[in-house]
Amino acid sequence: MALVDPVPLLREGLAAVVRRTPGLHWLGSTGQPNSAVRLHERLRPDVLLIDSVLDPQGQLATLLTGNDPALAVVSLVREPHRTAKYVRVALAAGVRGLVPRAGEVGEVVQAIVRSYTDRVYLDPTLAPLAAGFTPTAEAGSRRSLSRREYEVLQLIADGLENQAVAGELYVSVETVRTHVKNILRKLRARDRTHAVSLAYQAGLLTGGSQART
Repeated sequence: MALVDPVPLLREGLAAVVRRTPGLHWLGSTGQPNSAVRLHERLRPDVLLIDSVLDPQGQLATLLTGNDPALAVVSLVREPHRTAKYVRVALAAGVRGLVPRAGEVGEVVQAIVRSYTDRVYLDPTLAPLAAGFTPTAEAGSRRSLSRREYEVLQLIADGLENQAVAGELYVSVETVRTHVKNILRKLRARDRTHAVSLAYQAGLLTGGSQART
């Protein structure tokens, strides 16, 4: 398993817990949501925990699960996100497990195991917030960016025009235009600038060229 969380102490603490828990295997962590895609591609964890503050609109979970349906994303839910709205957004984005970030060690471990084995786990304190949730209806409103569309979006955020993006990715300008159209549709953005703004708000992008390192 792996973790995306901005607090080094929590990353180190969870790593220690996982390493001493039979049946669990620690792969690594990152503190930046824009690094989560590369972390997933490099380590291919079965379970990936994400701090809810880094993915408040479910865009990161949508991207990751869209590219790897077998991945079990577990949201570590902060107090401001203990709402029906957030729980529904997370589940619609493909999140398999939700557990309070401030929960006991045993609760978090249970969320990791159950999200992987049962493919769904809601902490008892969060389960009532999902009452009436219908996955097919709500998940249908979200479309995942493909890996290539994500790369195009990063380059657009760096200020590159279509011709330059095409050169960076070794594809035709027409292909880039198609990707841009898909990005606008999936993010429900008015234009390129709006798409980048939405991506920053969702935590998919956290810093221009830094996102490409």
